[in-house]
Amino acid sequence: MTDTISAPQALSPATGPVPQKLKRSIGVVGGTLLTLSCVTPASTLFVVVPDLFASLGTWTALTIAIGSLLCIGVAFCYSELGTLIPSAGGEYAMVSTMAGRLAGWLVFVLSLLVVMIVPPVIAMGTADYLAPVIDIPAPVAGGGVMLLATLAGLLDLRANAWITGIFLVLEVIAAALVAVLGFAHSERGADALVHGTVAAEGGGTSAVTAGMVIAGLAIALFVTQGFSTAVYLSEELENPRRNVARTVLLTLAISTAVILVPVIAITMGSPDLDALAAGDLGGMVTAWSNSAVGTFVSLCVALAIINAGIVMVIQNSRVLFASARDKAWPMPVNNALSKLGRFGSPWVATLVVGVPGAALCFVNLDTLYGVTGVSVTGMYLLVAVASLFSRRGAHRETVAWRMPLWPAVPIALIVVFAYILVKQDTQYLLWTGGITAAATLYWALYLRPRRETRWLVSIPEDGEEIAA
Repeated sequence: MTDTISAPQALSPATGPVPQKLKRSIGVVGGTLLTLSCVTPASTLFVVVPDLFASLGTWTALTIAIGSLLCIGVAFCYSELGTLIPSAGGEYAMVSTMAGRLAGWLVFVLSLLVVMIVPPVIAMGTADYLAPVIDIPAPVAGGGVMLLATLAGLLDLRANAWITGIFLVLEVIAAALVAVLGFAHSERGADALVHGTVAAEGGGTSAVTAGMVIAGLAIALFVTQGFSTAVYLSEELENPRRNVARTVLLTLAISTAVILVPVIAITMGSPDLDALAAGDLGGMVTAWSNSAVGTFVSLCVALAIINAGIVMVIQNSRVLFASARDKAWPMPVNNALSKLGRFGSPWVATLVVGVPGAALCFVNLDTLYGVTGVSVTGMYLLVAVASLFSRRGAHRETVAWRMPLWPAVPIALIVVFAYILVKQDTQYLLWTGGITAAATLYWALYLRPRRETRWLVSIPEDGEEIAA
């Protein structure tokens, strides 16, 4: 790819004031709490996984397990690149520095597509789990969650780590309760997990094919996708050269366990395949216990969704802040998005993320799950490509966490993700391709002609704070 920039060239823009830096205020524990909250295992389990049950039946757990194994390789790539390039820009800062500005811009667009659309979609799920207490239309509930998350995102990051940590404990308790109840009411043995069957539309059952599993991997990758939040927070993590990798890998391990174990329990404990395909997990919990327990679990899930909204707003605002600091937009937009508030948070960027997110809750976004799956897969593919360049030139000597089995891991990921992409639904590929084409046009007509003053990826340096 062209316009590749090295780390020394990318430290600051060629013109304008020195970029503002975010405050380093959290360690591995705080970073893990925030990152786990973005994965939000309970809301993923109750909102995203039911769609997989409907299409993959008893092989849902297997598909998630395969996706989690692939994510180990992805986590290796994120950990190495994140310690080399500790920036709030996340994927785009890493890919721009390693593989070129155009590649970094496309990753930025894909990441925005993922992180701007998913929060409102998940937020609208709050209404279903508040139903035992209060009946609220899904758009209204989702909009309220997004506005609440926006207000929380304006606070100090350390305060948010504690807020989200409390919510996280509740959602882990809910997931554990589902697992215990599912195993206690098992209707089938563990052998069901290796025999793929799903309820057929006209009644009866049908076999789940390998092709169906491959197609489902795009969503399975999204199930634990939030572990990448640790990279977005790398500019605010203390000693990022060491703590980014720890946070990424620890988060992936915990989130996989919190999600996969209840999925196995639900598969074994569902009354029949029709109930499994229906995905009414709250109804299953009530049937396994009583209405009080079902209400408790539902409220925990509602809190998990609010928790996810807070962390996603925090994450997304950091991405927009970094893009403005790196001069991705016309100057008035850059100046606004790079402003920091009294608590050290990028307040304008936070509002830009949260308020439109609340408005999107009133739009039909059902098809965007498929687009999100394609976007996540494409983003991971480009990160894997960038990791192939992580040990050339000056980067070879930089003190950083280094992945095992390099370059075999990124090469294998590139092949697998390319294959997963070609197996996705054509309409989702066209939607994502159209957005990518528009982004490329913006690059060609605005950013590339202004290469000396636009899209100059900055890598903040803090002396001893970044040193190993």
